[in-house]
Amino acid sequence: MNLTYGSYLKVPELLALQQPLSKHPQTGAAEHDEMLFIVIHQVYELWFRQQLHEGDFLAKSLLEGKVPESGATLKRMLTILKTMVQQIDVLETMTPVSFLSFRSFLSNSSGFQSAQFREFEFLLGNKHARVLAHNPEGSPEHRAIAARWPQPTLYDAFARFLAARGHNVPKALLERDVTQPMQEWPEMQDTLLELYRNHPVERGMCELLVDLDEGIQEWRYRHVKMVERTIGFKQGTGGSPGAAYLRSTLFNPLFPDLWAIRTRL
Repeated sequence: MNLTYGSYLKVPELLALQQPLSKHPQTGAAEHDEMLFIVIHQVYELWFRQQLHEGDFLAKSLLEGKVPESGATLKRMLTILKTMVQQIDVLETMTPVSFLSFRSFLSNSSGFQSAQFREFEFLLGNKHARVLAHNPEGSPEHRAIAARWPQPTLYDAFARFLAARGHNVPKALLERDVTQPMQEWPEMQDTLLELYRNHPVERGMCELLVDLDEGIQEWRYRHVKMVERTIGFKQGTGGSPGAAYLRSTLFNPLFPDLWAIRTRL
C-alpha cells in the first residue's frame, strides 16, 4: 500500500466528522457558524488528548527523576495551553445571534460531558466525584474518568520527585488520599522556600508548574467570558449551569503551596 499524507493522517475520515445538525428555516441548509462551532470543539478534544498524553509522560518522567524530559514536557504542555487559549479568539468571532441560530439543535449535549477534559482535570488534581454523573455509568467516557480517580496527580508525582532527590517532603503528603482535593502543606512550603533559595534545578521545575497553573486559570477565565459574551447568564446547553458555575471555578489554584510561598520569598 502506498502511504500518502491523506492516508497516514486519515484526512478523509477526519473531514467526514463535521456533521452540522441545524437547518435554516428558509433554505434548509445548515446554519453557517455551526461548522465553526464543531471544528473548534473537535480541535479542543484533540488538544485534550495530547495534553493527557504529555501529562502522563510528565508524571512518569518525574517519578523516574528525569529532569530534562520533565522540563521539556512541561514546556510543551504550556505551549499547547497557549494555543488552547488563543482558540477562544476564533470562537468569539461568532456572535450571540449566530450561536442562537443553531443552539437548540445541540439538544442535551454539553461541554460538561467532555470526558477528556475531566480526565485532564483529574490529572491536574481538580477531582470531584460529582463529575462522574455527567456521563452514563458503564459508558466508555465514564470508565475513562473513573480510571483517573485513584491515580496520583501531577503534584503528587512532583512531591515524590523531590523526595527522591533527598528533599524534606511531608510523609502525610506522600501518603495522602489522592482522590481528595489538594490542600496547603506548611511543611512542604518550608521545603519549597529552601528550593527557591538554593536549588536552581528544582526552582525551575516549580516555576514551570506555576506557569501551568496560571495558564489553566487563564483558560478558565477566557472560557467564562466567552460564555457570558455569547449567552449571558442563561442556563447552558444540556441543562448545565452555564456561566454561573464556570465563574465559581475561577482563581482556584491547582498547586496552592507554590502560590502560598510568594509572600515569604
